[in-house]
Amino acid sequence: MKIEPIGVTVGEVAAGFVDNQEEGVVAYDGLLNVRPPYQREFVYKTTQRDLVINTIRNGYPLNVMYWAQNDDGTIEVLDGQQRTISFCQYVAEHFSVDVDGNPKGFHNLSPTQRQQILDYELMVYLCEGTEEEKLAWFEIVNIAGETLTEQELRNAIYTGPWLAHAKRIFSRPGGPAYQLASKYVTGSPIRQELLEKAIDWVSPGQIKDYMQVHQHDPDAQELWDHFQAVIDWVMATFSVYRGKEMKRVDWGDLFRRFGETEYDPDAMEARVSELMQDLDVDSHPGIYEYVLDGDERHLKIRKFDDRQRREAYERQRGLCANGDRCKTPGNSDGKKKFGIEEMDADHIVPWSKGGRTIPENCQMLCVACNRSKGDF
Repeated sequence: MKIEPIGVTVGEVAAGFVDNQEEGVVAYDGLLNVRPPYQREFVYKTTQRDLVINTIRNGYPLNVMYWAQNDDGTIEVLDGQQRTISFCQYVAEHFSVDVDGNPKGFHNLSPTQRQQILDYELMVYLCEGTEEEKLAWFEIVNIAGETLTEQELRNAIYTGPWLAHAKRIFSRPGGPAYQLASKYVTGSPIRQELLEKAIDWVSPGQIKDYMQVHQHDPDAQELWDHFQAVIDWVMATFSVYRGKEMKRVDWGDLFRRFGETEYDPDAMEARVSELMQDLDVDSHPGIYEYVLDGDERHLKIRKFDDRQRREAYERQRGLCANGDRCKTPGNSDGKKKFGIEEMDADHIVPWSKGGRTIPENCQMLCVACNRSKGDF
């Protein structure tokens, strides 16, 4: 891959800057594609954006940027999109920065100050090579900069009409997927976390393989249909919304396992509400999985604390509660005295049968007995 430095100023790059959102971002009199398909969205926070402007205003060196030469004579930003958009937006009067304690847009600066920004020389290297070489270089240079998410890197590899359509649905804060599901899932659309979740749900877990298969599909309708089906099932099955708890549930996995079954939403809500009030249930998000598969481990039933353990241990005088049925070799008479660290606290009446995590329901079992409770 051929890589050479070129001389270019902020003023030259900012000339003809147009941000058409979905249609793309161009600058450098229309020659420079600032956001080619493999690039992520603009993710700079205000602080980072302002830092770029102040770096230029003060004449400090801005980090190296890389452009890629295309066969048709146009150029695209390989690395430096965030910085390029920052200074182009400032020159185009999209925002102001603090200058000597006062907010100032580009037009508020003196002619000398404006010219100093426009004349600022950028460190840009122009790269020429195959598409594969450009993508490989894109990944390398971004390792040292603002960390790319795994999904942003996948997007850089599997560009095409499928990805363009998917990003219109899943990668915008005001997009269809966010509007539909933001109450039920976490993740930043702009950092591609919502898109990643949608592919994970439909694949399942085989995100890269799924993108490879569908890269050249004309659209991402299948992905969007599946995502909507998951959320529709959640809303139909669990009629009462509980934001904090529901956002932490892996709905894609539950839909995959139980989406073909119809449930009585009133009965489900009654059981969910009952468990939400149970002080022994430590994991409220786990309630949704528990009411579907009955696995008590999802609830993380509250354990006996050290004080309760000690009280039971003293009451039993260090003996296993199973007495002469103890499973520890050599303790058939039940008289072996264990150290407290050699025993586990156990519910006398299991939680599933109404037993509570209270001192009266606590017994100490040796490790062997606790591991073989099903034998009793």
